[in-house]
Amino acid sequence: MAIRPIVTAPDPRLREISKPVDRVDDELRALMDDMLETMYDAPGIGLAAIQVGVPVRVIVMDLAGEDEEPLPRFFVNPEILDPSEDMSIYEEGCLSVPDFFDEVERPAQCRIKFLDYDGKEQILDAKGMLATCIQHEMDHLEGVLFIDHLSRLKRERVLKKLKKEQRLAAAE
Repeated sequence: MAIRPIVTAPDPRLREISKPVDRVDDELRALMDDMLETMYDAPGIGLAAIQVGVPVRVIVMDLAGEDEEPLPRFFVNPEILDPSEDMSIYEEGCLSVPDFFDEVERPAQCRIKFLDYDGKEQILDAKGMLATCIQHEMDHLEGVLFIDHLSRLKRERVLKKLKKEQRLAAAE
């Protein structure tokens, strides 16, 4: 396993639409293992493959609290089925948009169809934080960032700040 660099906004790779995975094999499992290690190191609770520069439809996630046993989840080619009409608001952040958090409204519940770590098809009913997190990560697969759900003014302010920080870091 290896920690991979996380792609940060405004990198254009984050706007790519990720490609479906043909099969779950050892190479893909190695990517998922690297993604999980990268996410834990960051630290974060979810990571899409495009965030480490690989444009495939793969997500890793672990919503376990600090004092809980890790509970890694792997989603290959996830699809959202039956999103609820009830909405919920959570404060979201993103490893690709560092140090910025804001409230985003999303469906409160959804059903997810996906392949697991072993390539077996699964269906999962998600609500609460799990529903929010899977929708956030699935946005990445479509080239969407959580800041795209905010006002244009907020989004532009965040991107301007990130560009400035990247220029300063490059000058060092």
